[in-house]
Amino acid sequence: MSRILKTGLGLVLLVVLAFFGYRFSPIKESLDWRLTELRAQIKYTLSPPGEAVFVPQNKDTFKSIQLPTLTAIPSNTPSPTRAVQFASSPTPTPTRLPTFTSTPLPERVVLKGVKHEYQTWNNCGPANLLMALSFWNWQGTQQEIADFAKPNPRDKNVMPYEMAAFVEEMTDLNVIVRVGGNVGLVKDFLAAGFPVILEKGFEGAGFDSWMGHYVTVTGYDDALEQFVVQDSYIMPNMTVSYGEVEAFWRAFNFTYLVIFPSERESEIMNILGDQAHDERNFRNALEMASNEAFTLTGRDQFFAWFNRGTNLVALQDYAGAAEAYDQAFGLYAALSENERPWRMMWYQTGPYWAYFYTGRYEDVINLATTTLNAMSEPVLEESYYWRGLARQALGDQTGAINDLESSLEVHPEFEPTLFQMGILEANQ
Repeated sequence: MSRILKTGLGLVLLVVLAFFGYRFSPIKESLDWRLTELRAQIKYTLSPPGEAVFVPQNKDTFKSIQLPTLTAIPSNTPSPTRAVQFASSPTPTPTRLPTFTSTPLPERVVLKGVKHEYQTWNNCGPANLLMALSFWNWQGTQQEIADFAKPNPRDKNVMPYEMAAFVEEMTDLNVIVRVGGNVGLVKDFLAAGFPVILEKGFEGAGFDSWMGHYVTVTGYDDALEQFVVQDSYIMPNMTVSYGEVEAFWRAFNFTYLVIFPSERESEIMNILGDQAHDERNFRNALEMASNEAFTLTGRDQFFAWFNRGTNLVALQDYAGAAEAYDQAFGLYAALSENERPWRMMWYQTGPYWAYFYTGRYEDVINLATTTLNAMSEPVLEESYYWRGLARQALGDQTGAINDLESSLEVHPEFEPTLFQMGILEANQ
């Protein structure tokens, strides 16, 4: 039986099931998921997303434009990392942070108290945040987190800054989001009694190939050189080698989150050392990415150049970031179709920042359009937002308003879009 015929029969079956059971909530949720998956299969069979390649066109274009200020950026501006908001602040005067002592770590640590949670549809972020919060006896639900962070259930991603915002606004706990992590640092946190959430890549099969994912790390074993992770998609207490964790973590600039009660803040600062400061953290990650960009090959080299761009955006070197992203997208185009991490722009927005703030508005529009067109459902509020800003900068008010309205359809009450809509309305 041909693949197209199987797809057609599957669609007929789902329509019949939908007719009889769609009104019942559990059946409705299951059918919504299956219909969306089937729609994606059809879309990606007819138009393989790996074929779509964004090619930067305005590499020699640079316009001197006013950079954003803290007062002009809403608190939830979609940034590569949440800490980018503070990149323009003066570097803090060095303070006497507690000095991390090199006390030998235990050879094996397994934290108890994290309740494993399987994710619902597109919900690995809320599920992992719930698991990390459960360690601190938070009693909420995965759905409660999802309602806050992604009011549209079809939203493909919850970013680290959105997860941090939930912790800060909806719990009595604290959270840090940092980049440039490493295996040793994760072990330090675990040995001190803190689970660690990692943002990482995930390798599927077929049209479910590379995608973004979160896992919650709850233990390690040096003898076996492996971590114990709670995977909301696969299973609880899954063991993963140090090397595999590092390899898939690279795709997201080695980003991690740690939740903690306020009375244990000094322990967190002790472990972080000078990485407690945002700027120092990004400069450290920049050095790591830069070294990897010239030593790795293939897809890993693409990730390294992309990470270099992301860290430069956080440091507000937009021209340098744009050059790094140009390199990354050139490497992306050279990869075979089955190697291309074509969902990359579902999860990260750094290139939009770099191209927009160097006046490369056409590249912002082309990148957003390429990203949205390659999706089975164009549901990325950030891509609509940035395309709207670029169209506004080029004088296309109608196009800008349409994109901003689409952003709000995907994510109602999305603060950056509401902010920009207010500016447009005030200028009319």
